[in-house]
This record gives sequence, structure tokens and C-alpha cells, in this order.
Amino acid sequence: MSKQAPLIALAGNPNVGKTSLFNLLTGSNQKVTNYPGVTVERFEGNFIGIEGASVIDVPGTYSLSARSAEEELAIRSVAGLGGEPQPDLVVVVVDSTQLSRNLYLALQVRELGVPVVLAVTMTDLCDGDGPDLAALSSAFCAPAVAVSGLNGEGVDKLTGAVQAALDAPSHEPSFSWELSGPLAEDVAAITPHLPESWNAAAGPRATALSLWSLLSLDGEDELRDIPPSLREASAKRSGSDRDIEREVILARYAQVDRVIATLKAETAATRRGTERADAVLLNPVFGFALFLGMMTVVFQALFTWSGPLIELVETGFGWLASAVEAGLPEGFFRDLLTEGVIGGVGSVVVFLPQILLLFLFIGIMEDSGYMARVAFLMDRVMRAAGLNGRAFVPMMSGFACAIPAILATRTMERQRDRLLTMMVVPLMTCAARLPVYTLIIGALFPVDDWLGMPTQGLLMAGMYLFSTLIALIAAGVLSKTLFTGPSVPLLLELPPYRRPKVSAALRMMWQRSALFLKEASGIILVCTIGLWLLLSFPANAPNAASFEERRVQAEATLNGEDLDAALSVIDNQESADQLQGSYAGKLGRVIEPVIAPLGYDWKIGIGLIGSFAAREVFVSTMGLVYGLSDDVDEETATLREKLQTAQREDGSPVYTPLVGLSLLVFIALACQCMSTLAAVRRETATYRWPLFMFAYMTALAWVASFVVYQGGQLLGFS
Repeated sequence: MSKQAPLIALAGNPNVGKTSLFNLLTGSNQKVTNYPGVTVERFEGNFIGIEGASVIDVPGTYSLSARSAEEELAIRSVAGLGGEPQPDLVVVVVDSTQLSRNLYLALQVRELGVPVVLAVTMTDLCDGDGPDLAALSSAFCAPAVAVSGLNGEGVDKLTGAVQAALDAPSHEPSFSWELSGPLAEDVAAITPHLPESWNAAAGPRATALSLWSLLSLDGEDELRDIPPSLREASAKRSGSDRDIEREVILARYAQVDRVIATLKAETAATRRGTERADAVLLNPVFGFALFLGMMTVVFQALFTWSGPLIELVETGFGWLASAVEAGLPEGFFRDLLTEGVIGGVGSVVVFLPQILLLFLFIGIMEDSGYMARVAFLMDRVMRAAGLNGRAFVPMMSGFACAIPAILATRTMERQRDRLLTMMVVPLMTCAARLPVYTLIIGALFPVDDWLGMPTQGLLMAGMYLFSTLIALIAAGVLSKTLFTGPSVPLLLELPPYRRPKVSAALRMMWQRSALFLKEASGIILVCTIGLWLLLSFPANAPNAASFEERRVQAEATLNGEDLDAALSVIDNQESADQLQGSYAGKLGRVIEPVIAPLGYDWKIGIGLIGSFAAREVFVSTMGLVYGLSDDVDEETATLREKLQTAQREDGSPVYTPLVGLSLLVFIALACQCMSTLAAVRRETATYRWPLFMFAYMTALAWVASFVVYQGGQLLGFS
């Protein structure tokens, strides 16, 4: 054991108060990194009470046995595998109301030969004074200390116990339970195939890792860096008629039962209040109704309450761009800074209020114990689409913005489920689509009532329903094709309801949001600058001179409001001319044959290209195409009139209700958002999945719009 800079791992089941204890032990001395090779976050910090010591927060798990890449992180952190340093000591957090299940994990850690200290939580929920800690410590051969993550009680005693364990002479305990003859043979057959890097040639560690291999390696696991010889040896032993997993689990629980039998106190929790609440909150009728009410509040907050903060961020970046524009001479560098760099950073930061609110709500619901109930309620519905209940919250938050929704998939345990949810979340109707829907529906569809209800309102509501159904159908198809895998049941512990610790939720909210800003902003900034270059070049110098002559002439002949109006028209016409001659404009003409079967012309193509920066940019891009002001909010009526009167070369209208419906479907299904793609790139650490998302959603949008437009024409609609 190292005497300098000791490393302490903090492990435990989900919902035992581990994160709150980690925050108390480290205070503000924390940093967030990623585990080597994966994007799952790892929280590290300095142990406040022990000089030089550091603490890592191990992902919550019920067992060290692992089949997914995320579950593998626990064994890597505790045993020091896969490039992870081996800890000098593991603090295992156990819930005193669930000792049997919690001590199972603690027993596995002890089997590895790592010194253990038990941090016992929830003692206030036990009948009487809680478990006899002295008896528990003696029976388990490890110090046991009662702690509270809410008020910090017992943290000093825990620090003293950790320091004493670090100072104790090193020794390797014997294996804590006796292997049967067949299990001993299994271990003997596996041990020679353990990698040298696992440092498990013999002893309890070799036995523990051999058992881990027998219980974790199968044809469906997602584990990495496992030697083929170890997989082959495990497959041979696991392929017998014996149920090795059952044998090991029963033997471990028998040892746990022997430990619990020595305790003098009753550890049954007083959960009567929790049980009464669950009778309502888990009811198929009332539970759903209450949940929908709560999600309405969350959705309203993400969609509306963040509005003033978003406007403040936009105003701040607008002021910064104006200040830079006023302080620098006109030219390429100024435009690059104001429109490319500042605009690019602003396109990232503008999502921050929604991200902060989302993680705050998730943190509070998780800490209170309600999030586990949400997953339980929605599991049956989501399972029909190849997902489980944990996917519902990210999909719901996708109605506000896909970016925080993608970040919310981190609460899902399996990589397969996280990826599948990411692939369908952008299909949900986000807030950025609303300006486009409002423009198209307001310009091309009547305000008449249909069956006593407004047509435009019904169409808007229909777009939300349409996107939800398509997302569920897409999830079902992808789960049976690209993301095939075993149907893993949703295993959840329903913890007792607790008063959430707001400080912990705020800390988690800021840590995850800051990590997003740090790592995703660079990708989005590059994409934004690239789009700006496409829209701004090549510069049309001859036409620029012509427009300047018109300005000089207007200034010589007009004054007052007439001059301002004339200059505004000239500026807008110059912007439209520049846009049509830009690379984006030329690209619009190139893609026109592809989008023509959908009822679109090249100008709509420019709008679709512009909307790749953000979907709502479609409106301002169309304003530029038709020679209007950048301030589309003030020119909405004019833009609607332009769309209503726009004609093709043969004199037929460009925009009809059928074209509008086709365009609504395309905007609903296409992945027209570089920020979303950048967020997926950040979460998956590869370009493979954002490229797949862009390809399949674009193809889906084209096919659906083609069916709508061509089918409508065949039926006689226009």
C-alpha cells in the first residue's frame, strides 16, 4: 500500500447516498474527467481530511459482475484494471435499511484483497438505533461508521477510520467464503488465462477475478480488452449443465446472511410513508396522471421559464457583436469575429439556461427517489419501442431542445440504450422548429375552423403528435436492426423518498453543464464558421459597387424616413443578391433536382442549407432570400405575403398548402441542427453516429415528404 498520495475509491449501490458523501469528503476540490476510452464521466477530488489523498467516485452498481461497458467501469476502478490505478482502500457506502443487498457488493470488494471501510447510511430510517456497528465491523472484518450525506454527521469519524486503515500494516486477507469442489475446479481452470496486467497470479485476487470472468463473460457482453483465451476458457466452464452464476450468488449471500445474523439491532426500515406514497405514484392511472402533471411543469420550465435567460444571453452576445463591429474596421476579419466566432459561441451558450434547468430538475428528482418511479411507470410503454423507462425523460426534454435531451441519456446504464435514445431524440419537436411551423402554417393554411376547432391550431398540435409517433416507430425499427441485443429487464431499487439536497443538485447541474460548454463548443464553433463562409463567399465585388452607387444616389436625393427606408431596401437587396451568388446559393441550385420532387425550388434549398446552423435560421434565411430585413419578427407579415405570392418561371405558385405540408414534414424529420450533431459527437466520441443520424434522418425526411407531395398530387390536392 502506498504511503504517499493514497488513492481511495468510493463505491456503493445506487441511491445509498454515495454522491452526497463524495461531495462532503471533497468539498469544492473536484474535477470531472472521462474514463479512458469511454465518455462516461469520472468525478475525482482531494480528500479534505487526509493530506495528499484523492478520492474517485465509482459508478453506482449492485455488483462487480459486468456485461456492459458502463458496468465494467466499477470493476476497473475497484480492481485497477484497464489502465485504472488500483486504489489503496475502498469506502463502500451501504444503506442500513438494505444491508443484505448492499453487503453483497462490499463482499465482492473484499474478495479482491482491497482494504474496505463501510460507510453506513440511512440509520435514521431504521427501527430502534439501527444496526450494531461494532458487531457488523467484527463480523465483516472491516471498520463500519455511521454517516449522513445530508448533514455531514459522522464524516469526521469516517475520515479517522480511513486514515487508520491506510496506516495499518499491509496484509492480504484470506478468501471470505469456501468454494465448493466444482467451483474450485472452475477457478483453477480460469486463473492461468488471466492477463498479467491484472496482477492476479494467485491468492484471493486471482480467485475473485476468475469468478468475475465466469459471471461476466458471455456472447452478449460489451466488455473490452478481454483476451480471447480467457473468453474461451470461461465459455467452456460456463457451458456445463451447472448454473455457475447461481452457485456463486447463493454462496455469497450465505456469507452475507452469516454476517447479518450477528447483528443485535433490527434493520427493517420504517417505510410506511414510502409505501403509502407508492400506492398512488405507482398506480397505473393516478401515477401516470401525476407524472404527466409534473412533466408538464418541467416542460413548461424548459420551454418558457428559460426564455428570459435565453433572451439575456442573446442580447449579451448581440451587444458584444455590435461592440466589436463598432471597434474594428469593416472587412473580412470583423465579419469573421462578429458573425462566425461570436455567433458560433452564442449558438452554444444560448442553450445553457435549458441545460441548467434540465439537470437541476433531474438532480432533484433523482435525489428525492422519484426518478426511479418514473422509469418504473414508463418501462412498459417504452419497451414496446425497444427502449426502457429511463429513455422517457430524455425524449420528453427533447420537446424543448435535443441537446440537453442527449446529455440526459447519461442516466441510462447500457450503451445500447443510450445510443438508441440519442438516435431518436432529435425527432421530437423541439422549440427551434416552432418559428418555422408558425411561418409556414400562418402563410399557407387557412384560419377557418374544422369540426369546431381552428385548423392552424390542430395542425400545430398534429406536428407534435406526428413527431412523437415517428420517434417511437424509429426506435422500434432501429432496436430490431442496428441496435439488436438481448431484452434486458429494467432492474431498479425503489429507494425511500428523501428530502433532496439542493446543493448537491446544483453542483451536479453546473459540473455537467460546464463540461458540455468546454468540450462541445469547439465543434459547434467550427461548424458555424464553415456555414458562415458558405453564405458569405464568394464576394460579389461588381454588384457591391452597383449597390454603393444606389446608396450614394439615395443619400443625394432623399432624407429622413424616406432615406432610411430606401437604404434598408438597398441593404436587403444586396444581402439577397450576395446570398444567391454565394456558395450556399450555388449549392441550392445544385440540390434543386433532388428536392424538386418534394415540391421545393432552389430558394427553399438555400433555406434548408441555412437551417443546418439551427432550424429557426430557416426563417431568417428565407427573409434574406426574398430581400427582407434580418429582423424577421418585424417582417413576419411581409415574409408571409412574399411566400403567398412567390411564383415559378411558368407563373404557378411556389408555395401551396401541399408544398407547405411537405415542408413541415421535412423540417420535422430532418436533422437540421449542427449543435445536435456536435452533442452526439461529444457523447459518443466518434463521428460514426452523428453521420449515421444525419443520413438516416435526412433520408427519412425526403421519403416522407416525397410521399406527402407526390401522393397529394395524385389525389388532386395542390
